[in-house]
Amino acid sequence: MLNISSDWKDILKDEFEQEYFNNLEDFLRDEYSTHTVYPLQDEIFSAYNVTPYSKVKVVIIGQDPYHNPNQAHGMSFSVKPGVKCPPSLVNIYKELNAELNIPISKSGYLMGWAKQGVFLLNTVLTVRENEPGSHAKKGWERFTDRTIEALSQSDRPICFLLWGKPAQTKKKLIASNPKHLILESAHPSPLSAYRGFFGCNHFKEANDFLREAGLEEIDWSISEC
Repeated sequence: MLNISSDWKDILKDEFEQEYFNNLEDFLRDEYSTHTVYPLQDEIFSAYNVTPYSKVKVVIIGQDPYHNPNQAHGMSFSVKPGVKCPPSLVNIYKELNAELNIPISKSGYLMGWAKQGVFLLNTVLTVRENEPGSHAKKGWERFTDRTIEALSQSDRPICFLLWGKPAQTKKKLIASNPKHLILESAHPSPLSAYRGFFGCNHFKEANDFLREAGLEEIDWSISEC
């Protein structure tokens, strides 16, 4: 069920042997057998498998996966091809357009970002259908905190985008490494985007940081699919 095929497997191998993770696996087996759970089992670790540890340049931290049908596929904020963009993603695209004049896409599939090194991490990796937060406090937070700590320990400069208070609580896991850039703003949801997400300039600042570090910038444009 829980399959990581990239270099993350070795980096996080000690977590798989912990009691909390064994309990999490037991919980998920029961949940997937008795409820509709998102994403699909083989997509839980999509972000890890598409964006290996060694390739991460930008980290965007979300909360738990989308809980409506056909949306979640294991990457924060991204939805599957052909699925209508959720409101938070629409606001992300509006900010991209304002910063970099990137056309607002109808596609919410962020695979192109992930393949360039944008690690799209949710702090909880699974959820019951129509029950947001239903898999919180089952062990995922400990696992994803360890993920963030591992990224913080990297010698390679990484830009962390912390949108909203839940993501900003992770700052303490990163702040000790001066090589990284931490950018904070309100969450892009319709309830909070006007409180500081719009106008945050994070996409431009992230690329400025990467360029100054001698790394290739992210092409933030979205391929229509």
